[in-house]
Amino acid sequence: MMLDKQAIYQLLQQKGYWYEITEHAAVFDMASLADLNLPYPDQDAKNLFVRDDKHRHYYLLTVKGEKRVDLKAFARAQGLRRLSFASAADLQRLLGVQPGAVTPLGLLNEPGGTVDYYLDVELTEPPAFLGVHPNDNTATVWLKSQDLLAWLTDHGVQCQVVTMPS
Repeated sequence: MMLDKQAIYQLLQQKGYWYEITEHAAVFDMASLADLNLPYPDQDAKNLFVRDDKHRHYYLLTVKGEKRVDLKAFARAQGLRRLSFASAADLQRLLGVQPGAVTPLGLLNEPGGTVDYYLDVELTEPPAFLGVHPNDNTATVWLKSQDLLAWLTDHGVQCQVVTMPS
């Protein structure tokens, strides 16, 4: 079952996590997100969905919105094969979201164990919360980094907090 925006909101309420929701026009990239009047622009997250060169392993990387990630250095630091961006078809199949709506909450749509999750350590430092889409690019959900990691880990996702090379 694919979780839509309302299902994500209900799960957040059930979990008892602190969160805030900002509804907005659909955004498809970080540039258009910058045009919005978000309450916490410094905590907005960018998500990169990548795969290895054999199409066997998939990874979701979350960093602060303005950060550029050096995928070669990241792969080397994590002992991974060469990485490149996964296809829109892989994104839909594994996370149940479209390009422009990539989010760690999409990991709740997969059974766990298929996609490894890496969160940049910068998003765990005070104020230690981030803004991500609720599987839909017409809203941003602000939640604590530790709550997100606990939620994903409980779902069976391998989560790591790392320093993302830029």
